[in-house]
Amino acid sequence: MIAEQNDKIKGAYHDSKNIYDGVLTQGNILSKAYIKFFWGGTDDIAITQRMLSFIPDEFSGTILDVPCGTAVFTDTKWKKLTAAKIICLDYSEDMLRQARQRLNGVGHISLCQGDVGVLPFESQSIDVVMSMNGFHAFPDKIKAFDETCRVLKTGGQFIACFYIRGQLRRTDWVVNHVLAPKGWFTPPFHTEGEVRKLLEERYSEVEIHTDNAILWCVCRK
Repeated sequence: MIAEQNDKIKGAYHDSKNIYDGVLTQGNILSKAYIKFFWGGTDDIAITQRMLSFIPDEFSGTILDVPCGTAVFTDTKWKKLTAAKIICLDYSEDMLRQARQRLNGVGHISLCQGDVGVLPFESQSIDVVMSMNGFHAFPDKIKAFDETCRVLKTGGQFIACFYIRGQLRRTDWVVNHVLAPKGWFTPPFHTEGEVRKLLEERYSEVEIHTDNAILWCVCRK
């Protein structure tokens, strides 16, 4: 079942590879209208900038960016962190191909294909896990929460944003009737309360914010 879902997700992101960045960054009138109506005007750029601001430019630890997508939101920040080691991991080779175009040749950044449910890293080996717009697509979300927590060092940070259900009716509708059937999102989806419980079971400090149907959080292990 998980393998079938993974194949569906990979196919969906292959089909959307040429429009992915434009939708997220509201690069044209249609994408702006889609975000305004179905997502309540949530500004992904503003959310990601807030998330990235928790990592200082002089940071010198190891960062895992999963899923890294096309690096449309992170390339400028990651290139600045010359003292850090940054690992960009995604399940979709189509997303990685575009990320490589932005990040290849930057010595402190590596890119690899992999599954968040079986992360190829030792326990307590990562200082920061950054996960933008990923958890609503992951087929086994509990394993994803477990694995991202497992690889974090004690004191490390988990910084993430993703869709949650029950916040905006029209967002729930487009997720259930369009995005999930196409494979861009994968049920089951959690509410804010369910996500808080999952995070508080794994982290000693949990800070949660919501912007319409998007939750973003900063947690410390």
